[in-house]
Amino acid sequence: MKSIRTEDSAGCVLGHDITRIIPGIEKGPVFKKGHIIKTEDIPVLLSVGKENIYVYEKTEGMLHEDEAAQVLKDIACKNADNLRFSGPSEGKIEIISMIDGLLEVNSKALLAINSIDGLMMATRKGNTPVKAGDRLAGTRIIPLVIEETVLEKAKKAAGGEPVLKVLPYNKTVYSMVVTGNEVAKGLIKDAFSPVLERKLGEYGADCRQKTILSDDSKAIKKAIREGIENGDDLILVTGGMSVDPDDRTPLAIRESTDGVVSYGAPVLPGAMFMLAYAFSEGRRIPVMGLPGCVMYAKRTIFDLVLPRILAGQVLSKEDLTGYGEGGLCLSCDVCTWPNCGFGK
Repeated sequence: MKSIRTEDSAGCVLGHDITRIIPGIEKGPVFKKGHIIKTEDIPVLLSVGKENIYVYEKTEGMLHEDEAAQVLKDIACKNADNLRFSGPSEGKIEIISMIDGLLEVNSKALLAINSIDGLMMATRKGNTPVKAGDRLAGTRIIPLVIEETVLEKAKKAAGGEPVLKVLPYNKTVYSMVVTGNEVAKGLIKDAFSPVLERKLGEYGADCRQKTILSDDSKAIKKAIREGIENGDDLILVTGGMSVDPDDRTPLAIRESTDGVVSYGAPVLPGAMFMLAYAFSEGRRIPVMGLPGCVMYAKRTIFDLVLPRILAGQVLSKEDLTGYGEGGLCLSCDVCTWPNCGFGK
């Protein structure tokens, strides 16, 4: 970049965007990079505080902010589907989801890139659901120009995988096993299954079967095994998840699956959540034990885990224990999840 007095800039090629900010009315480039400055543009440049401007002189081994933003975008989205891009504008490119799905962020690669002086990449929190059209990330360099070698360093830091992915939700068929003596005997109405059907329906999942049972671990176990043998992709078991003597659901899940990931999670609401997996014909089938809070609370551990399961992630105990920081739902009067701190 070559700096010259604005009064002397007529006929020069602007090397960067010039931003004008009018509070509450406008914020954006009044002149774009590459604009050939005219005499009548000079008063406008002076009015936005530009007594000196930079004109672009291409130098071997250096990248302009727009060129560098393109490189960073390619690093972020290397071979990743379901993404589109804006800009560059004022040296920034935004990355946007083309589908409803689960955002995955390679946190290690992101940290490595942002640790390099002169580079920045800001993203949404990973492992959260996003909608088509949602902004996922923005990237740019801090200076107006930067050495190409810095971007090469970023490529190596990121490795061969993209920093961002949006995973589509799998077409899922699930079954529900609703437990509780009071429900089985007709003393109270089943209020659990309508909530689950609504939440699963948001992701396009279909319920194959609903079974209502008393707190009988053998009967619950049999229903879970039937779901596995019938090819269900997911099995949800509701109620009976506390430590009361009459609550038999955890035992039934443990005895009907091939491994419990966790019974309990550092999340409120949802501390008594249980996740296990069963194996059948080469398939790994998640089985969830859902505590009563899923029925009445706006958002719980179930909302954090469900989109990850439906996108095909296999969760570990570490995944669940990692929810401890951010795992306290504030039960806001107006729920804005996932655009809030819950689970993050």
